[in-house]
Amino acid sequence: MSPISKTHLLVLGFAIAISPIWCSPSSKSEVFPEFTKWHVYVVNGLNDNQTMSVHCKSKDDDLGIQNLPQGANTTWSFRTNFVHSTLFWCYMSKANVHAALKVFWQDIYLFQKCNWKKCIYIAKDDGVYIKDFPNDCDVFAKKWEDGWR
Repeated sequence: MSPISKTHLLVLGFAIAISPIWCSPSSKSEVFPEFTKWHVYVVNGLNDNQTMSVHCKSKDDDLGIQNLPQGANTTWSFRTNFVHSTLFWCYMSKANVHAALKVFWQDIYLFQKCNWKKCIYIAKDDGVYIKDFPNDCDVFAKKWEDGWR
């Protein structure tokens, strides 16, 4: 084997070894997340019968504006692209406050929180939270901001 071939194999082996997706896979979908069908939910968990407006989109898909009564949710499903650039974000508003945040992107820590298939965002009175499945809790993601978009 020539020195160039050994170098290429060494670099490839090193890249695979340090890749975060290979560090501690607990399922086949973690090794190949692009084959996972992802589901994102945005839930109105506000108190006092408050309605909230939600507008989610990606580079390719605009999911439209939806008004969610208390306890309702909006959801969509998709598969990530092979270049690992899938990104969805949402703008949420209630009364005279709003929040804008990414709700899906290529990130090993997000995948773990979402249990490798389902990301749930809950709007509460003090801000927006993401469900952390492994720790069975809601994690603060974004504070409501004053004013409109």
